[in-house]
Order: sequence, then C-alpha cells, then structure tokens
Amino acid sequence: MEGSKFHSPFSQGSKPRTKMAIQASEGLLSPFLCHKRLAAVRPYLQGRVLDFGCGSGALAKYVASGHYLGVDIDSESLVQARTNYPKHHFVLPTPSTKEKFDTVVALAVIEHVSDPFGLLVTLKGYSLNSQSSCIVITTPHPSMRWVHSSGAALGLFSKHANEEHQALLGGDKLKVFGSELGLKVSVYRRFLFGTNQRIVYFG
Repeated sequence: MEGSKFHSPFSQGSKPRTKMAIQASEGLLSPFLCHKRLAAVRPYLQGRVLDFGCGSGALAKYVASGHYLGVDIDSESLVQARTNYPKHHFVLPTPSTKEKFDTVVALAVIEHVSDPFGLLVTLKGYSLNSQSSCIVITTPHPSMRWVHSSGAALGLFSKHANEEHQALLGGDKLKVFGSELGLKVSVYRRFLFGTNQRIVYFG
C-alpha cells in the first residue's frame, strides 16, 4: 500500500484547511469530541480500512497496521501520524487508484468540502460495494450549528474547524446522496447529545 494513489475532493474549490493536528488539539473539548467520534465508528471497522482525512492518525490505534491506510492532504499531519503509528501506512492523495477496502471511514470530513456529494462518490469508489463492506461518515448536525459556533467562540471547540465548515448536512440529505449512488443506509444515529451524527452505508 506504500504506493497507493488517491483522488481528493479537497483539491477543487475547497477552503484551505488548518492543520488537522492543530484542529484536533485546539479547544478544551476537542480531544473528548475526537474520542467520541472514534467510539462511534469502532464497531464497524472490519477487514482493510481506508481512513480518509486521517489527520494525525487517531483511528489507526484501533486497526492492525497491515489492514490500515490513512490519507490526508496535510503533509505535516501525516508526519505526526507516522510518528505516532510508525507501523501504519499514511499517504497524500494523488490521482485515483483501483484499490478497494472493506471499510471506508471519513470522520468530520464531509463538512469541510465544497462538493459533499463528490466526496461520497470518491469514498464509494474505494469501497468493495458488497453486503459485507461499508462506508462510515461522522459529521456535525446542522440543527446544532449554534452549539458548534458558540463552543468555538468560548474556546471549547476548534475555532479553525468551525470557521472552515462549508456545509452541514442533515440525515435526510445524507440518505438522499446515498440513494442516488445506490448505497443503502444500515445505521443512522445522532450522538453527543444530537450535535453529531453517524451514518453507515453499504452497497
């Protein structure tokens, strides 16, 4: 997997992201939020896992090194990820690949891209698209935007992450996107008192 190449929906029209390693530590409650997002997806990790938008690689802790690949546009975050998990593989996204994964994960990523449907198309392209494979996404819920904005202003959450949100999608929109791509929703739940949501698709 060292030579894996990935297309990135961040590369066209998206706002530049602050270093993901900074976002993860900025704000008093950011480490807690990261822990809760990881807990929300851990039950669905199986087989070979693609961690799309991996940041400093926190998800790698829960996946065997030979079954994990982390991808991120931020080279400095990847340096930190490789330091934290030297046996795991982390790469920058470059032109597309035919490599497929049993589990494709995007934690707090879709709200940062200008084309969220395009991101889901990209993620589907890396999925095996079988009854045993899945795509797992977490993202803030739009009805709780005020919580994220207020918390960022108070220093509880990452100010940069909040400022760089491009669109917050509700469950209905996420389900419509999946339906348009022939993906079925096996799980949809809100967590963290409704401020975040988890959706699991399978093909």
